Amino acid sequence: MNSVTRYVIMIWGTAAFFSCKQKPPASNPPVPVNLYTVESKAVRYYDKYPSTAQALSQVNIVPSVVQGYVTGIFAADGAQVHKGQLLYEIDKRIYQAAYDQAAANVKVAEANQLQQQQDADRYVYLNKYNAVAKQLYDHAMISLETAKSQTKAAQEALRTAKTNLNFASIYAPFDGTIGISAVRLGNVVTGGQTILNTISTNDPMAVDFLVNEKQLLAFERFKADSKTMPDSLFTLQLPDNTLYPYPGKISVIDRAVDPQTGTIRVRLVFPNPQYLLKVGMSCVVRVRNQESAPQMVVPGKAVIEQMGEYFLFVAKDTVIAAKNNTDDTTEKGLHAIQKKVQLGQTIGPDVIILSGVADGDRVVVDGIQSIHDGSAITLQSKKTHAGTGSGKSK
Repeated sequence: MNSVTRYVIMIWGTAAFFSCKQKPPASNPPVPVNLYTVESKAVRYYDKYPSTAQALSQVNIVPSVVQGYVTGIFAADGAQVHKGQLLYEIDKRIYQAAYDQAAANVKVAEANQLQQQQDADRYVYLNKYNAVAKQLYDHAMISLETAKSQTKAAQEALRTAKTNLNFASIYAPFDGTIGISAVRLGNVVTGGQTILNTISTNDPMAVDFLVNEKQLLAFERFKADSKTMPDSLFTLQLPDNTLYPYPGKISVIDRAVDPQTGTIRVRLVFPNPQYLLKVGMSCVVRVRNQESAPQMVVPGKAVIEQMGEYFLFVAKDTVIAAKNNTDDTTEKGLHAIQKKVQLGQTIGPDVIILSGVADGDRVVVDGIQSIHDGSAITLQSKKTHAGTGSGKSK
């Protein structure tokens, strides 16, 4: 074996020796996180319900029986109108002529009745002394009754003609706001069919929303104890997310639960002196929660959702005391333990925890994307205490 062969064998042997001596795998370093200490406290929050503003009274303005051309529009689109105010006028020439004819027929009937009355009076006198044939007397009485019936029929026809004539002028049925006119001057309208406009009341306004049947008893209690409930129990959030300046009162709870959705309609009434609420406006009803017991609130970013269930990571209680009495602590041996929790109401960036953790537990609020159940953790900054999360909904 020459020197070259020995040299190659030595290289192969050295390589084989070092390849068989593998380094042990390095352990995963603790994941830096921030913790939040759970502490029960009194909170004020609101249950929120999508809602729609409605008028307490709203009607479509439709000509009753008259038809013809629109000859007058006396209210501007969108104007505030008062009960009895003239709104529209339909061509009344035909109805005026019918009224005049009916009035003339009444005069003819009354004159005929007067003549028959005089004849009847004369025959009554003569019949008293047996100075007239019985047949003539009977005919005179019958003619008088016929004349009275004709007069009554003529008077009823006059009332009908007067009613039709009045229907040609359309008045506001109540105080409210009128919409944009659906007809213009010269349009032909049909009685009982053509919608001229819509008028609705605007102060106060109703706000309707749906609640689950499980909440029905609570709202029945709100209604029964309305005089003792706080004014701020029902508030309204407008479409631009601002709060409506006036609180509402519960007015009506619908008569039945919808069996398909399991919901029931509730109506609130809000004052509307500035006409900020409009019919059909989408709002959010806020019902202030009446729960007075302290509740656990944690930052919403600490909650993890998995398959429709919710979890928090809670740090183990293996804490080494602070050094030099400073706020900076060195935590060794901490592990993140996953716990299933039940969520309550969301309050801004925070959420109420109904069960799963207890006061004093420290939950992971930052770094949860990098950990799993049992992961080693360490503090990356100062510990977050209860109270940094928002405790009240604004």
